[in-house]
Amino acid sequence: MSKRYTITAALPYTNGPIHIGHLAGVYVPADIYSRYLRLLGNDVAFICGSDEHGVPITIKAKKEGVSPQDIVDKYHANIKQSFEDFGISFDNYSRTTAKIHHETASEFFKTLYDNNEFVEEISEQLYDAEADQFLADRFVTGTCPKCGNEEAYGDQCENCGTSLNATDLINPKSAITGNVPTLKETKHWFLPLNKHEQFLKDWILKGHKKDWKPNVYGQVKSWIDDGLRPRAVTRDLDWGIPVPVEGGEGKVLYVWFDAPIGYISATKEWAEREGKNWEDYWKKEDTTLVHFIGKDNIVFHCIIFPSMLKAEGSYILPENVPANEFLNLEGSKLSTSKNWAVWLPDYLEDFPDQQDVLRYALTANAPETKDNDFTWKDFQARNNNELVAIFGNFINRVVVLTNKYYNGIVPQPSDYSEVDKETLAALKAYPAVISSSIERYRFREASQELMNLARLGNKYLADEEPWKTIKTDEERTKTVMFVALQIASALDVLSEPFLPFTSVKLKSILNKMDDKWDDVSSDKTLLPANHQIGKGELLFSKIEDTEIEKQLAKLEASKKANEAANKTAEPQKDEIAFDDFTKLDMRVGTIIEAEKMPKTKKLLVLKVDTGIDTRTIVSGIAESFKPEEIIGKRVTVLVNLAPRKLRGIESQGMILMTEDEHGNLIFVNPDTSTSNQDANEVINGLKIS
Repeated sequence: MSKRYTITAALPYTNGPIHIGHLAGVYVPADIYSRYLRLLGNDVAFICGSDEHGVPITIKAKKEGVSPQDIVDKYHANIKQSFEDFGISFDNYSRTTAKIHHETASEFFKTLYDNNEFVEEISEQLYDAEADQFLADRFVTGTCPKCGNEEAYGDQCENCGTSLNATDLINPKSAITGNVPTLKETKHWFLPLNKHEQFLKDWILKGHKKDWKPNVYGQVKSWIDDGLRPRAVTRDLDWGIPVPVEGGEGKVLYVWFDAPIGYISATKEWAEREGKNWEDYWKKEDTTLVHFIGKDNIVFHCIIFPSMLKAEGSYILPENVPANEFLNLEGSKLSTSKNWAVWLPDYLEDFPDQQDVLRYALTANAPETKDNDFTWKDFQARNNNELVAIFGNFINRVVVLTNKYYNGIVPQPSDYSEVDKETLAALKAYPAVISSSIERYRFREASQELMNLARLGNKYLADEEPWKTIKTDEERTKTVMFVALQIASALDVLSEPFLPFTSVKLKSILNKMDDKWDDVSSDKTLLPANHQIGKGELLFSKIEDTEIEKQLAKLEASKKANEAANKTAEPQKDEIAFDDFTKLDMRVGTIIEAEKMPKTKKLLVLKVDTGIDTRTIVSGIAESFKPEEIIGKRVTVLVNLAPRKLRGIESQGMILMTEDEHGNLIFVNPDTSTSNQDANEVINGLKIS
């Protein structure tokens, strides 16, 4: 029986092209799921669009000296075309600057406003006096109060995933001018998440949501257990959807209030075009709503958006929110700002007509339960050793032999042997096996089951050896080739969600109409006797070492460019008086203990004997030094720096560091004859030359 599904994929920011992290985290799994549901005969609305109101867009526009509209127009076209070329089968790809979205989001806000679902508050927000602007979200950076990441944004720490307010940051800094911001009063509307806390507990924690991925359920439970607080849904910005109520002048809707409503407006746009009723996909209880996102969006889709829908009152809630972890690249975190990424437009240019290779490599190595690493060598191996050597090899042998022995006409089988019966029974079991994995959002597992079906075909041919029996038993050969052709036909159906371009090519080779998923497990003959197939062609081509070396060279060039950029000298800071300099108390100390701070990449916790005491110092040098390497090291310590807590540990000083000529971090080492008294005499000016 056909069911109705609304499938959403996270709206990408239009401040740059799509890269493999986006694909692996959201768009490939969402596309596999949507294609699979359609093959079952379901009514599917697969929805996405460009998120064009985020602060990153305004930052990009300022850097390039153009308007935000110029930026979103440029990248919306780029992203939409990339998705189409890559075969992501959206039913509608819209954008949040569209008129229908502005109308939908404004109407949604006004409904909640009229129903008194917001709290209006005057609060202090970070303000950059030089820029004459409040610092919302990514206009401010600083240290995360939870994990100590010094590059956290004003809305979220991308290191630990914690959702933040700009005022939560330690040592905040304006991303516009670099200045330290001040606090200034402003009025905003807040969604009181605390009001919906019991609903979320009942719906997620006490409800049936324990079948959600552990990373999703765990993060949501942690948020709820910590207690929810009101969340501002408006911002002091000049780019976005204007707040549509009195007193909202100069303010816009918060992007994370506006963006998920984009799923609704995109569905409206599609339904109007297709002559459908959009409300069937958002308001009927027999519709299943599924959000595909990355782990950094969990809180917005599992707490904030459901609270918005609940407050509005007429919408269904998501059945599942399968969020993936992050994909790294060659051992390092993907970074758009550092150009450490594989960009989809570049891939499509460098590997034309090989979309399915990347789809398969990303699915087979999907970051479903933990962060995974994409390497070009693995990409090459997945193609050469699996797609070419297993899948492609089986299809090529079947098609070539059928054309050689029977001029491409499917032979009439004779009696089946036990091996034939077992092989056909195994074949018919694969749709259920793959379905089980897909419906539990285990796409990596599902892709390997698909490859196992190709392995089944290869083993069957290798064991039955039709190239030998054609000389001794023609009837047996006909049966073997008939069975092998059924496996080939099953592959063209079951591969469609994972390898859509390959599936189309294989259907063309086999000269057949589209079958449904369940046809493979039924008694239907997929390729009947006397059916004419086409000539063989290679489904996949071997990827040579030179092609991989070219990609690695690109990354190496990006790495060197970043290193060069980071060596750019910073401008001189403000002048200080000599008396300010003499206030610094530096001592020669010895590191007597060192250990890694748990759950951090950069921080070491040190015990340092300064000569006047033994104190704890937290230092961000873990990526340059192992703890055991620096025990006994003599170091220069600034001992009268005000203590500061990092992840619950009070740091009582600072180790002085610098870089060598190669850019490597090194200690400012005292001369072995220098005493603490000598060190302070340097500061006091007695030895300044």
